[in-house]
Amino acid sequence: LDIKAWADCVVKGAAEDPYSFLTTVVSTLTPLFLANVILSRKLAKMIEAREKEQKKQNRQETIAEAK
Repeated sequence: LDIKAWADCVVKGAAEDPYSFLTTVVSTLTPLFLANVILSRKLAKMIEAREKEQKKQNRQETIAEAK
């Protein structure tokens, strides 16, 4: 596995045909960015639900202590 040779090949290809290189990079990264957006939203919703449940539980405990 020769990383230097691979990097040279990538740089050479990018220099010879930058449009094709950028198209490849963008088309490769787009699904990763979309997955990132979806997973980030899912995580944010999970965190909000947990915080809401904790607030509800704390409120119920406070009411129970006040009685």
